[in-house]
Parts: sequence; C-alpha cells; structure tokens
Amino acid sequence: MLDMATYYTVEEVAKELRVSTETVRRYIKRKELAAVSVGGVYRIPVEEYRQFVEKRRTDKEESK
Repeated sequence: MLDMATYYTVEEVAKELRVSTETVRRYIKRKELAAVSVGGVYRIPVEEYRQFVEKRRTDKEESK
C-alpha cells in the first residue's frame, strides 16, 4: 500500500522551494526530480526531494 506520508505533492514541493508548480513539473519532465505518476498526478518521494535539494546546496564543501 502506498504510504502518502512518504510522498509530497507538486504543490507542497513548490511551496517549500518557493517556486511555481510549473517549475516543479519542469524539474520532473527534465528528470531532475524523480516522481511517481498516480492517476495523472505526480507524487514526489520524500527521499528524492531531499536528494534534489542536497544536490543544489551552495554551501557544500567542494572537493579539491
């Protein structure tokens, strides 16, 4: 059974990132953000969202 607590909606991700829902859908279509399509509606796994954000952090120490 799908545990919805482990998934975000496009709207939730957009609100968290302070971007539009279209931007989130664009990330998904470009395969920058993994999602599951359920009945034509995207659900973003929490872990995929965390990885997406982590990849874009600017305060990470760069490898030398």
